[in-house]
Amino acid sequence: MKSSSVVTFIKRHPKKLLLGLFLVIAYYFCLPKQLFTAPTATVVESSSGRLLGALIADDGQWRFPEVDSVPHKFETCLLLFEDAYFYQHPGFNPVAMAKALAANIKSGRTIRGGSTLSQQLIRLHRGQKQRSYGEKLIELILATRLEFRHSKSDILKRYASHAPFGGNVVGLEVAAWRYFGLQVHQLSWAESATLAVLPNAPSLIYPGKNQDRLLQKRNRLLYKLYKNNRIDSTTYQLALLEKLPQKPFPLPKKAPHLLHYIAKDDKGKRIRTTIDENLQLSVNTIVDKHYQHLRQNQVHNAAVLVMDVNTRKVLSYVGNTPTDKEHEKDVDMVQAVRSTGSVLKPFLYTAMLDAGELLPGMLIPDIPTQIAGYTPQNFNESYSGAIRADKALAKSLNIPSVRLLQDYGVQKFREQLNFFGLRGLNKPANHYGLTLVLGGAESTLWDLCKSYASMASTVNHFIETSSEYYKGEFIAPIIKDKDQADFGEKSTEKTIFDAASIYLTFEAMKEVNRPDGNESWEFFDSSKQVAWKTGTSFGNKDAWAIGVTKDHVVGVWVGNADGEGRPNVSGVSSAAPILFDVFDLLPRSSWFQEPLDEFMPMETCLESGYLATEICPKKTVAIPNKENFVAPCMYHQQIYLEDQGQYRVNASCIDLSNAKAESWFVLPPLIEYYYKRSHPTYKSLPPFLADCIQDSGKQMEFIYPKNGSRMSLVKNFEGKKNELIFKLAHSKPATTVYWYIDEKFVGKTTHFHEIGLLPRVGEHKITAMDTSGQEAVISITIE
Repeated sequence: MKSSSVVTFIKRHPKKLLLGLFLVIAYYFCLPKQLFTAPTATVVESSSGRLLGALIADDGQWRFPEVDSVPHKFETCLLLFEDAYFYQHPGFNPVAMAKALAANIKSGRTIRGGSTLSQQLIRLHRGQKQRSYGEKLIELILATRLEFRHSKSDILKRYASHAPFGGNVVGLEVAAWRYFGLQVHQLSWAESATLAVLPNAPSLIYPGKNQDRLLQKRNRLLYKLYKNNRIDSTTYQLALLEKLPQKPFPLPKKAPHLLHYIAKDDKGKRIRTTIDENLQLSVNTIVDKHYQHLRQNQVHNAAVLVMDVNTRKVLSYVGNTPTDKEHEKDVDMVQAVRSTGSVLKPFLYTAMLDAGELLPGMLIPDIPTQIAGYTPQNFNESYSGAIRADKALAKSLNIPSVRLLQDYGVQKFREQLNFFGLRGLNKPANHYGLTLVLGGAESTLWDLCKSYASMASTVNHFIETSSEYYKGEFIAPIIKDKDQADFGEKSTEKTIFDAASIYLTFEAMKEVNRPDGNESWEFFDSSKQVAWKTGTSFGNKDAWAIGVTKDHVVGVWVGNADGEGRPNVSGVSSAAPILFDVFDLLPRSSWFQEPLDEFMPMETCLESGYLATEICPKKTVAIPNKENFVAPCMYHQQIYLEDQGQYRVNASCIDLSNAKAESWFVLPPLIEYYYKRSHPTYKSLPPFLADCIQDSGKQMEFIYPKNGSRMSLVKNFEGKKNELIFKLAHSKPATTVYWYIDEKFVGKTTHFHEIGLLPRVGEHKITAMDTSGQEAVISITIE
């Protein structure tokens, strides 16, 4: 019967049914899914949820993204002031509406509103249209639809996020910051009451205006709270004493450059970052302190990045100093592409260890060098003759690095650097040449810190996984708190460099001399072991310092954003002091564990560091476990001495069975010339007995100028040209050397082989010949 009655009704009243169906559908779709489409501010928070900074919305309003919750105090104040039956009504309050209507009719004008928070939210959604009974009806219908769709909690959050609080302040969260400089959950009862009454009359908040009216509204609400037992008498009395806000507070600017960096991809969003707020504030203070000193040398910019090695999270991001617009304060120097200076040297050192082409103790020539017209210079403009590879890295010597790069191959090293994804490093190997390892390349502090962190993590993971690697070890830094590092699958194969090579690199970097005031760091128990590297670009434009521990990476850049170089700007003097001040803020880390499974024992020459030969004094060292391409020691010779051990002998003058055989450490003449200055224990080969026929090995070499040099003769104060000084190294300094220009004899020297000459403009052949007939020849051009 029921079903037949329904069918009968449908047949009799099809239009009413269609109309009803239309109204139901219209009601269902009358409210858009997204109530508010206005742009919101970009909000960046620390890992603990504290506000680091915000960018105003595109429409000029301080409107934060919607809040996750409404604090109890503000909710209590708001509902008591605006909508006491919020949790009971279906979107409208008939009683309140009837009372408002009666009051308005009696007064002849609108003096009271009966809108619920749901209706007020609809009014905000509709753009605060002019009040009328027709508009009220629309708001009522939409408010009921709102109640069907959203929970009371959601409605309250949306109202708190979009209510006007005066001027260009929209939403509770930003109002708390602008008027009280506090987070919403930190507001007192008096502050919460002040903000609760503002959406009802937002014009009251203008500084210096309507203060009495605002105070009266706030105090009436506080009294209402007291009378309804929401606050006690003491709280009420204390709340009445609190003053109203007098002027807007500025929003926090704890990481302004990070804010702009995040806004590039997440504009208008609320992003909780990985930043440690306390560390960020402390690093800001350190940068400010050093900036006050640096600007005295007209150095205006600096940047610091701190990363957690194990999680890859960025803990502190300081993009620049608190300088001014004239000195590019808004440029983010963490992301700026700059000349790398020497900070790529550890990558070359690691690559050669990994390839089996280098050992830490190997002697590398450190002498005046010219390669294909390129003449590298050490930063201190001095030479050591020869130096251990690990010491050359620790001292950041340019000439040994260039020689290593030449031996290893620029193209091969350039291709390996692609693996690190260094922005700015985008040209082929032949563009950079040998300058690739001295600052000819460019990159960012962000990418360099990422690379150093990945190398450190490689060693850590190898230990933690019982000698395995992760395929995704070299990943980007993490800045969003919700993101997690994904290192990929485990593998027995290295990613790019093995753990042993990286470990040996960090061991060498640990020995770098620290800046002034920290020279004796290793003698203090509280000192941190840090593997660190500095770099200074050509013209003193960029100063770098990057440090690594088992747990953290700290990177520092110092210079001028506009590229102006300044005297005395260097990695050691300008960036390193900031680096160690920042490390002092971080927890102390234990040193890296040695990846024993990636090492093997090897006998090397005690003095040269090359693979030991039969005549070398030996020592056993641990080297990366791989095929080794390092040459046997070429610096030890077996010689014979007469009984007294003062002279060399050979078969031409003595029966060698009566001579003493001895292994002797012998360097080439030019290397020996500089090596002896810093190694007083070095002994040159003894001279031969007078009756012995001497061998004809290379015994002399030009120190200056180098073969193929082009130079000009400089005039002195009297207008006369200064002589060009020619220098020669001889394995037997006492030998007389005869000098010739273009086959013409010009003089002789003994002991100190230096001679001043005045060649004419043009090409010349310079010949030096000693009494035994050996000669050294170079060609030069005088311009």
